[in-house]
Amino acid sequence: MLKRTLLILALSAGFIGVAQMQTPAPSPGSTLEQMVGLTEVTVNYSRPSMKGRTVFGNLVPYGKLWRTGANANTTVSFSDDVTVGGKTLKAGTYAVFTKPNADKWEVLFYSDTNNWGTPAKWEDGKVAASITVPSVKASPTAETFTITLDNLHNNGGTLGMWWENTYAGVPFEVPTKAKAMESIEAAMAGPTANDYYGAASYYFQEGIEMEKAKEYVDQAVAMNPEAFWMMRQQSLIYAKMGDKDGAIAAAKKSLAAAEKAGNADYVKMNKDSLKEWGAM
Repeated sequence: MLKRTLLILALSAGFIGVAQMQTPAPSPGSTLEQMVGLTEVTVNYSRPSMKGRTVFGNLVPYGKLWRTGANANTTVSFSDDVTVGGKTLKAGTYAVFTKPNADKWEVLFYSDTNNWGTPAKWEDGKVAASITVPSVKASPTAETFTITLDNLHNNGGTLGMWWENTYAGVPFEVPTKAKAMESIEAAMAGPTANDYYGAASYYFQEGIEMEKAKEYVDQAVAMNPEAFWMMRQQSLIYAKMGDKDGAIAAAKKSLAAAEKAGNADYVKMNKDSLKEWGAM
């Protein structure tokens, strides 16, 4: 019995010895994933907090290379080639380093991402792109360092960096038009109503190929005559092309179909357009 008791105590001590202590990270890691147009953008970084400290010009000195966060490299990944500061960044992952100043930041995209903090030896040849952007006052104060993807549109966005009362944003462009056109051309080999509708909607949003937009939306409506959302898009395309009578006719059909389907949003949108075009 004594031996068994000693064995149990020994095993218990062993389990206690390998137990992992858990405490919160001072600068917790964060991942930001965002589709920008048709390009996947992913940011991985650690988030330090002010904790009563003055950040820029003190904790983060002006004019000095900063890791743009804490711990391992802050990285941004693009699934396609993108454009930053007029220069092409190939699809891949880059470390983001910055040199903050009171009125502007220099932002550098570095091809070597395997550093803890800044590189022991900086190599200019590894700078894939760089850009200088304005630094502006931000409100409210950001206690914790935050990276954002702002100002999203079909063809780009802004990589934003916000801490304390300072914000700096890096605009970038993505190749949505080329990818979308390639996809549309492939889909048009055997299109469905949704393919026609999607192509027409994209052309309308971008203000391009409006004759094709009209042709495709007409095809979509013909293939799906109860689709009030397609008729709604048809009316907008006609209006944009200056065909007011066609726009009114399409909007009335969309309105009737939306009322039948009980879709209040499309009922309101069509009524608003009909009023705007003088038909109600």
